[in-house]
Amino acid sequence: MNRPIRVLIAKPGLDGHDRGALIIAQALRDEGMEVIYTGLRQTPAQIVATAIQEDVDVIGLSCLSGAHNELFPEVVRLLREQQADDIVVVGGGVIPQEDIAYLKEQGVAEVFTSGTTTTETAEFIRRVVKEKGVQA
Repeated sequence: MNRPIRVLIAKPGLDGHDRGALIIAQALRDEGMEVIYTGLRQTPAQIVATAIQEDVDVIGLSCLSGAHNELFPEVVRLLREQQADDIVVVGGGVIPQEDIAYLKEQGVAEVFTSGTTTTETAEFIRRVVKEKGVQA
């Protein structure tokens, strides 16, 4: 049975800027995805608990505070710990180019930096969810 792709957009840590997260949430909705936005200042544990409860396919993390190297891998670790590592984690925000390889090594599927179009983001999400075998 086909259903919309479910995406959780989350702002981990103390980052108080959410314009980018709100833009991507709206863009993914416009692309036909079901989007849950957790709001500001979420802990990795809160994000993972919400993702599991909402049965999402993808978690999109947005970070502008510079704490991405700690927060994004912690979300991935907690998903593994909860046997929910079938949930794809992607990230975006102000992420230096030199940090992207590290984040991918830690299990983040993709990092979208400034200049990435919302269409590119949606296409990546569709492709990775399809590769997982989800009938969305």
